Amino acid sequence: MYKNLKVKAILIILLVAFALWKVYPPFDQFDSEGNLTKEGTLNLGLDLQGGMYLVLRVDTSELKESAKKDARARAIEVLRNRLDPQGVKEYPIYPQGTDRIVIQLPGETDRERVLNRIKRVAHLEFKLVSDDINKTKAALEGNIQPGYELLTLDDKPILLEGKTVLTGDALVDARVDFSQRTFGEPYVSLTFNNKGARLFSQITGQNVNRRLAILLDGVVQSAPVIRERIPSGSAQITGRFSVNEAKDLAIVLRAGALPAPVNVIEERTVGPTLGKDSIEKGIKAIILSGIVVLSFMMVYYLIAGIIANTALCMNLILVLGVLSYFKATLTLPGIAGLVLTVGMAVDANVLIFERIKEELKSGKTLHSGIVSGYNRAFLTILDANVTTLITALILFQFGTGPVRGFATTLSIGILASMFTAIVVTRVVFDILTKNKIISGLRMLHLIKQPNFDFIGKRKRAYLVSIAIITIGLFIFTGKGGKNFGIDFTGGAVQQFKFQNPVSINGIRTSLETIGLGDASIQMFGGNREAIVRTFEDTSEEVTKKFREDFAGNPFEVTRVEKVGPSIGKDLREKALLALFYAMVGICIYISLRFQFKFAIAAIVAVFHDVLISVAALTMANMEISLPVIAALLTVVGYSINDTIVIFDRIRENLKTMRKSSFKDILNLSINQTLSRTLLTSLTTLFVVLSLFLFGGEVIKSFSFVLLVGIIVGTYSSVFVASAVLADWRRR
Repeated sequence: MYKNLKVKAILIILLVAFALWKVYPPFDQFDSEGNLTKEGTLNLGLDLQGGMYLVLRVDTSELKESAKKDARARAIEVLRNRLDPQGVKEYPIYPQGTDRIVIQLPGETDRERVLNRIKRVAHLEFKLVSDDINKTKAALEGNIQPGYELLTLDDKPILLEGKTVLTGDALVDARVDFSQRTFGEPYVSLTFNNKGARLFSQITGQNVNRRLAILLDGVVQSAPVIRERIPSGSAQITGRFSVNEAKDLAIVLRAGALPAPVNVIEERTVGPTLGKDSIEKGIKAIILSGIVVLSFMMVYYLIAGIIANTALCMNLILVLGVLSYFKATLTLPGIAGLVLTVGMAVDANVLIFERIKEELKSGKTLHSGIVSGYNRAFLTILDANVTTLITALILFQFGTGPVRGFATTLSIGILASMFTAIVVTRVVFDILTKNKIISGLRMLHLIKQPNFDFIGKRKRAYLVSIAIITIGLFIFTGKGGKNFGIDFTGGAVQQFKFQNPVSINGIRTSLETIGLGDASIQMFGGNREAIVRTFEDTSEEVTKKFREDFAGNPFEVTRVEKVGPSIGKDLREKALLALFYAMVGICIYISLRFQFKFAIAAIVAVFHDVLISVAALTMANMEISLPVIAALLTVVGYSINDTIVIFDRIRENLKTMRKSSFKDILNLSINQTLSRTLLTSLTTLFVVLSLFLFGGEVIKSFSFVLLVGIIVGTYSSVFVASAVLADWRRR
């Protein structure tokens, strides 16, 4: 019975040691002067380290059919050269769908500069300025002759000959230089290839004393007078550039023109301040929830609780080790997944300990009770965790960005918790019993021999549930599109952090002057932080207006989220598919493991929990967003987890209590698992409450849904799922 115990113990120690080695240090380390001394092993998401996530659409509507074919591939190469001209940062830039490009820029938070580099087509043209005074006068009067175009330079009209005499195709280099004549003013120096140099020499030689306009994307940048023939194959673009503007212009010219315009249809930018704040709040939530859970387990289960706490710490180490080993990205929702893992990892231990308690109570020896407890709890743990894993995998399949990070962490956490609860704690118990270090297991009892008639009260429970769902749906219907965040409707969210407090009326007044008086405004952080939501892309106008109206109160744009209507439609469809496939997957699994009627009862309970969670979200005036969908799917997994524990006991009792009524079997099964249900719910509730209180504003709605879902999931597993089984059997 103790075969290979030493081997198992050594392998566990080596596995944990390897995980510790891989994960240390998890985050970047700095010296007292702020210099980086050692890079962290965890690959942090953009929402934790700051950065930009962009989805672009390549507009090929104006291209010929033959040129559409590789336009996106060429655009990706041009964008890569623009964003990483030195080729050392290796930003992820890759195609998506048929006409989209995804760009991830970790650590890059100067969004205006980045967007300027991206959006410019950078089509460079040289055109001669008309020297015909009569044609110029006629053009100013609105009579532009064919073959000419009237543009502006420094807000003054300028008439150009329509023919392009030279383009950027002949360009081989563009760099920033500084003028000696205008006190070091920066300009962009251009160098052409041999063919371009010969053509430029010919153009300048034939048009001495005329002006040659230099255009970028149809806008005149400068129009110097040609003093003499220029055989060197070089030219200059002058203007009122800052050094950064000149550098960016040189970069986009060197990278070449885009084959087609690109439009930003989704943007998620997080400033470094918010990223650091998110890490600190996430760690705080983990520490506080960990202290509560560890303390509770140690007090309630005594020696067994200490063993479970050891396994729980190992669980976190293993999760972080796996994330580091596979270079998986840890996001803010991923930290939320870690926090949730702390709560859900307790469940397997509680299941085992409650089973051991029952076996010891029946008169079995310590060793026999432990063996029997693990054997009886194994299938329940397997069924409960597989259904949660199904929802996590579906969430990963249909989720994007941070939501995938949550699904990744949760999936790893589920597997790690099963390993630590079933294998690690069992090895520890075997070592303790083999060496006779313990002779018994004392545990507290939450409820001694409960005998409540839950099934008899099912009709009252039905009425309560129907009333809450009806009220919630009534409010939801009344709010209409306001229920949904920009992830599903399109629009923009900006988060600002001011140096000094501001009033909501001051922000409202500022927005009213640019026609955004109906924007949603949320204040927090002592009225120094504000979130502005608009259902159109107005991010640039809002920032510009705030800089004007709050000139004496500096602020930082800590977060920008922008979603176009096409992206919103895609995300809506993916969210619905995720919920649908989660239901189907769970239904199939429960049908295979139990019976079809059990699957239907479980799905009814899940729908009940989702509807009440959405109702609570609506009543709390919170929006449905992608993180909320992730939370709803987690609620689905948690609810099923809770329900399956009861179903497993019902299945077991049906085999041994053939002469008892189905109602009695249901009531007995619920009462037998009641301690486990309440203990797991309380510990998970403590954990999620910590996340809700200390996790930060960004995941407030996410943790709120989990909070409601845990309470409702516990209620539905007792009063809904089992009640549906009772009514199904009776009919």
